[in-house]
Amino acid sequence: MNKLSLLKIGIVSISDRASSGIYPDQGLPELKKWLQQAILNPLELVEHLIPDEQQLIENILMRLADHDHCPLILTTGGTGPYLRDVTPEATLAIADRVIPGFGELMRQISLHFTPTAILSRQVGVLRGNSLILNLPGKPSAIAETLGGVKNSSGQTLIPGIFASVPIAVDAVGGPLIQTDANFCPIVRPKR
Repeated sequence: MNKLSLLKIGIVSISDRASSGIYPDQGLPELKKWLQQAILNPLELVEHLIPDEQQLIENILMRLADHDHCPLILTTGGTGPYLRDVTPEATLAIADRVIPGFGELMRQISLHFTPTAILSRQVGVLRGNSLILNLPGKPSAIAETLGGVKNSSGQTLIPGIFASVPIAVDAVGGPLIQTDANFCPIVRPKR
């Protein structure tokens, strides 16, 4: 097996209350846990815990993409219908291109668990050589969205968004991502 390349991932938890210390952040720990279980590449995680402030979110996303050169950036939180939820607006403001399928699949997965998923506004975009994905804020929804929906026998009913992430990261010039196929199978184009 070839040596796996380092994968640098920006992870951003967006929450007024967690960032001000009112309660512990659960987004970053859940993202780290899931990524460390799924990805075989050595990881460098660049973490940020910030409030729901659009300009700050834009600045952090641009920094992770343009300065830190993270080929994958995952946000959690700030995607609901509330007035302070501005993560999608910040993400779209700094995007070069939108990949609508990511948001569509995230809502489809979440609808399997809750009817309020129709209120979610997650988006997937490209900025330069970075794929940026807005995940839900609830820890269990992070894992569901990334990993998909399985039945009681463990068979996949709806694939998670991460099944397509390696292709998108490859498309923007990022490293080849390898995953634990038992935990997170991925799709590779036939060559």
